[in-house]
Amino acid sequence: MPCALCSADAPLSFVEVPGGPDGAGVEICATCAEQIAGDLDPNHWRCLSSSMWSEEPAVQVLAARLLARLSDHDWARDLAEQLWLDDETRAWADNVPAASAHVDSNGAPLAQGDNVVLIKDLPVKGGGFTAKRGTAVRGISLVQDNPEHIEGRVEGQRIVILTKFVKKK
Repeated sequence: MPCALCSADAPLSFVEVPGGPDGAGVEICATCAEQIAGDLDPNHWRCLSSSMWSEEPAVQVLAARLLARLSDHDWARDLAEQLWLDDETRAWADNVPAASAHVDSNGAPLAQGDNVVLIKDLPVKGGGFTAKRGTAVRGISLVQDNPEHIEGRVEGQRIVILTKFVKKK
């Protein structure tokens, strides 16, 4: 199966497209995945002229977001103007999650609803128990005014956890 964006015949990996339905994503090659996470090589992304017409909404959304990032190039602006998306898909494309300053112990960014694992035994003040290393904390909440704090439920109690004591699952 070729890459959903550049049609390369290479090993594929699933990449989630945030801001839309849960679990929505695309199968793309390593080259596309690396560039999406970092700097974009405009010549590689000329392939969007065909992939933006995919019938898969997740591919359309990813193409629209990439064209927006490449908007300093005339050809990308032209393609973005040609791209037609239905209202629901356009709302998804425009729903780019805001960057968060919350990062785990390895420097991976944390988002609302992520699952994390404790990397250290933590005594819970006022809870009368110790949250053990390896405990999974599902569906975390970010403490908006402090990027070093997250909230999660451990042993039925909602607690505040320092981000330096968790790793993203």
